[in-house]
Amino acid sequence: MKVRYRRTDVVAHAVDTLDAHGLAALSMRRLAADLGVQPAALYHHFTDKQALLSAVAEELLDRGRRATEVVPWDAELHLVCVELRDAMTAHRDAAALIAAVYDAGGAREPERRMTDALLRGGADDELARVGARTLLRHVFAAVGDDPEAFALGLSLVLDGLRARL
Repeated sequence: MKVRYRRTDVVAHAVDTLDAHGLAALSMRRLAADLGVQPAALYHHFTDKQALLSAVAEELLDRGRRATEVVPWDAELHLVCVELRDAMTAHRDAAALIAAVYDAGGAREPERRMTDALLRGGADDELARVGARTLLRHVFAAVGDDPEAFALGLSLVLDGLRARL
């Protein structure tokens, strides 16, 4: 009997592989072997390895999200940054994966949420774009910092945005 895997099954197994073996070991061939299918079977769900990595990054970001209520724009920015950092530290090599997918044009949901929060807070389009990008750069650069240093850097950026608005 042939076993069929859904896209979500393959992504879940890819997250497990990432945790167990790291980003360098995450390949279509390895996943296929682990799942007992031919590599071509995975191309039913993903056009290439980049599509798989994007799906894994999106899954990691989804797992890091928290339920929220409507909050002020600056509280939303803080929350998105903390969620992103948590997603990047919750799994082995997740920071490298999310950063690589972002650099390739994916994993844009946190940036979109930040931009929306800034627009809601009264920023013009340019300030919203630059502010969101600055917050992202802080999270990406400080992901390995201790939590207190990360929080201090985040509060400095948020204070600057509050003063500007």
